[in-house]
Amino acid sequence: MLDSERLSAAHIACRLAMKAWEQGHLVMVLAADENDAASLDEVMWDFPAGRFLPHSRESAGSDTPVSIDVQGTQIPEGRDVLINLSDQPVAEPGRFRRLLEIVPATEQQRLASRRKFRVYRDMGLEPATHRIAK
Repeated sequence: MLDSERLSAAHIACRLAMKAWEQGHLVMVLAADENDAASLDEVMWDFPAGRFLPHSRESAGSDTPVSIDVQGTQIPEGRDVLINLSDQPVAEPGRFRRLLEIVPATEQQRLASRRKFRVYRDMGLEPATHRIAK
């Protein structure tokens, strides 16, 4: 959960993807739409400064460590970490080793996150929350 509206979900997603990749995971980042995916792609080229996060927009059959796609696309096998930036819950969340949901700081944006939380709980998952302050 982001504690400040100044924190960008895209930047946090980049940090999380970098950490997961450094630990040997294959990461999928789901954006809400093509515009958000293109924006995230741009951010990943420049963030974090001085580092390179290998990523691509093509997920199907890609061996790139981090893939960016949009909600509703088929997630290829082998991706074990999913970062969901869309406002929809992930189908079959149990197939991933980790599912990361970034909860925005604004109250309006948090409504979708609360709905996703309830869906995951109804599926028998026990989501954990972590505050991100910087």
